[in-house]
Amino acid sequence: MTVDCDVRADDGRLIARLTGRLGMADVADVRLHLMKCLAEQPDALLVDLSGVVVGHPTAPNVFAAVARQAALWPATPVLFCGAPPEMTAPATAALFRRLPLFDSVEMARAHLAGGGHAQPTVIEELLPVTGAPRRGRDVVTDACLRWDVPHLVAPASLICTEFISNVADHVGTLMTLRLSLTPRLLLIAVRDGSPVEPVAASPGDTGGRGRGLQIVDATAHAWGWVPARDGKAVWGSLRIEPR
Repeated sequence: MTVDCDVRADDGRLIARLTGRLGMADVADVRLHLMKCLAEQPDALLVDLSGVVVGHPTAPNVFAAVARQAALWPATPVLFCGAPPEMTAPATAALFRRLPLFDSVEMARAHLAGGGHAQPTVIEELLPVTGAPRRGRDVVTDACLRWDVPHLVAPASLICTEFISNVADHVGTLMTLRLSLTPRLLLIAVRDGSPVEPVAASPGDTGGRGRGLQIVDATAHAWGWVPARDGKAVWGSLRIEPR
């Protein structure tokens, strides 16, 4: 990889500084690094591109892909700072017009300070024990009632139960349950200490591992997983619709 990624904390945010020549061979690694940043579910992710030189004209499309993932989950604001000329030139600007581009990290910070991006969030640390799914359902119920979305208690509890049970039954590590509310979605995520990809059972398979994720797939508006720094985060979302 010819692009280095240095990540540092910044008052609840993460700043990922990329440096080097960005070619197509670097796209997968850059995406992985930024996905791991999103798995931390920071208040915002600032991607500093001031040290990047574009080595292939389509390589910067990786940043649009990361922004799309962030919009789906965890709804973390992703701001791109000091973008190279190839991303802001008139000939290519249309490809990146929907990305929040700022001249510097300082300008991005100022934008966040006045933008009100904070989301209602609940975080609960859980042990991989028999009672963990029940505790998760209690947390979900309390959050949904507090946020005035009681109609989502049942589906959110089901998704939460399946995610937590998978960790308790098959992973056996500490886990973090995180719930957050956006104007359109309720987001449920469980982070664990295993990098192994969660796989849903095949259609028609009525038993065995992965059956719970079939239920999640049928219940959630969307679901997926992203690698984390020391494991992974599995997430699901539910639309906030009229009752």
